[in-house]
Amino acid sequence: MKYVVIGGGIAGMAIGAYLQRKGKEVIVSEKQSVVSAHGHAFLLHDDALSILRELSLDHNRKMPGERISLFSLRRPDGSEIKCEELRSWTCMKRSDLLDYMESLLDPSALRRGRSFSHFIRQQGRAVAAVFTNGDTEYGDIFIGCDGGKSRVRDELFGRLPPTTVLYKEIVGVTHNRDLWQRYGHTFVKFQHDQYGLSFGMIPTGTNEFVWFMQYDPCRGDVRDGDPETIRKFCTRSLDGFPAEVTGILSGNDFNRTYVWNTRDFDLLPAFHQGNVVLVGDAAHQALPFSSTGTTNAIVGARTLSAALENSINLEAAFRHYYTQRAPVVGEHIRMGRELRAAFLQPRRQQTHTPLALHTPSLKPAGFNAPARPGAPTQKLLVKYFTDPICSTCWIIQPALKRMSLEYGPYFDIRYYMGGLLPSWDTCEGKIKSPTDAARLWNDVNETYRMPIDGDIWLEDPLSSSFPPSIAVKAAQLQDEQIAILYLRRIREMLFLEKKNIMRWKYLEAAAAEVGLNVLAFTKAYESKARIAFQHDLQFARELGVRSFPHLIFSNAAGQTVRLKGHLYYEDLERAILELNPHAKRCLIDPRPVNLFRHFPTLLEEEFALLSDLITEDARRLLQQLDARGYIQKMPTRKGALYKVLTRP
Repeated sequence: MKYVVIGGGIAGMAIGAYLQRKGKEVIVSEKQSVVSAHGHAFLLHDDALSILRELSLDHNRKMPGERISLFSLRRPDGSEIKCEELRSWTCMKRSDLLDYMESLLDPSALRRGRSFSHFIRQQGRAVAAVFTNGDTEYGDIFIGCDGGKSRVRDELFGRLPPTTVLYKEIVGVTHNRDLWQRYGHTFVKFQHDQYGLSFGMIPTGTNEFVWFMQYDPCRGDVRDGDPETIRKFCTRSLDGFPAEVTGILSGNDFNRTYVWNTRDFDLLPAFHQGNVVLVGDAAHQALPFSSTGTTNAIVGARTLSAALENSINLEAAFRHYYTQRAPVVGEHIRMGRELRAAFLQPRRQQTHTPLALHTPSLKPAGFNAPARPGAPTQKLLVKYFTDPICSTCWIIQPALKRMSLEYGPYFDIRYYMGGLLPSWDTCEGKIKSPTDAARLWNDVNETYRMPIDGDIWLEDPLSSSFPPSIAVKAAQLQDEQIAILYLRRIREMLFLEKKNIMRWKYLEAAAAEVGLNVLAFTKAYESKARIAFQHDLQFARELGVRSFPHLIFSNAAGQTVRLKGHLYYEDLERAILELNPHAKRCLIDPRPVNLFRHFPTLLEEEFALLSDLITEDARRLLQQLDARGYIQKMPTRKGALYKVLTRP
């Protein structure tokens, strides 16, 4: 199955990277020969940043952009009328974000200098995309990501009615050290209270700001392309605004400044036709007042990727994608128009001008609706089929931990052992020997940056995963919560310490370490645990479980969602919300004292995800805690494990 992505902007890069991570053949075609150097910037919500971090194979790489902690809304005389703390936003220059996203793609998948012309069709389905440079790209599924003026969309639904531009923006980038020292993490906006005129400045890096002037063209206008005329227009329009505005404009290079005609369009009745689907601004475009366009493009790419992976056919995937995203973007279109009206006619508003930055709802309308007062909340049941030696089960640990903290009140999870390796004599699939397993584990370590040492398979290979699986059942018979700690501990022994957890001395030692009654554990291991393990194997066969990890989510109504293989956090969250639309994400307290209260041991990668830090910053903080004697660093050849020493 070959995917042809038309448009190599934010949405195109994102869907291309997601499909590549899933092993799909992808070609991304972009009309620009190089990344545009325009000074336009984006505000990205944390949901989009989380997706970008998961897509990155180098978790030590610093994300571009500047964290925005405050929004200050002021009048032209400098008086502040609103100040709001922001917790979930980062500002990035478009060029920086595109450079970062291009690094997520295999370079061989990107074709530049291709502007879409039309499709070649056979029996009503697209079979190839034709470009104006003469190139033709054949494929099975075509994804239009070619922006608000999408030619792919025009082919599917015809040209949209022309949109009247009711307000415009002039956008530039400048450097100012003095203003940076005062407003290094603050989005400042000066809003006129008599007519449609505002000036905003947002930090994008050290000493750097992207600025914009929003204006009503009916009160005066300027054409793009003449730097000196644009400079004079801005200076005249903003006469009387505070010194901060003058400081930004005086240092600005107007050769890099441009006029942006802002547009949106009504929600489309569908995002696809046949085997062609739209993502990003090609599918939906809200006015920039909503500050949601880039986030929607990235989240939409993630939603489409998951739908393609989990749906029974292409039509079902595309319909599911629309069902998930249409209510969200429809609300953002409405929000943008409401804010535009308040901007153009501020005197008609009965309250202050609405805040121009809103936290977007990234789920369909109704997903966060509160439950009926007094209605019982029934937890979901999650059947988790796993195996102590499953490397994929190990690398999804950060996502499972985050799920337990953010949605723990809404589900109960039960662990079942699947029997991944009865013996090498009966092994099926690509992994047929310890040497194959060693190679796989080393590949997993390189690809996912989760510490895992494949040399155990060369130095002291396990001949079966049944003994440690039986040991987990013995722990469950004594205490199901401690059994989770036990499974974690024997995995640490195997994946990090290269200990053969078939050997009784390690299984027994782990039982003592996590606080099990060792005598009762030993007795259960020799009798009842073996029967319980056979029941797990039979249950897995009945449910058709053949690979691991395999999670089956179910609600009281009997609805189920299955997830298997390598999973992202968004897969887990989506399963919960699909079965319980009233579930609300709990905020994680990222303080180390809280995280280590929940999890006695953490890898750097786990701590980074739960703390919302890049791996480098997480490592630095963990090392500080180790130096202070709060935790103990346990180095291994492939990475460090940190163990809590004291409890508050």
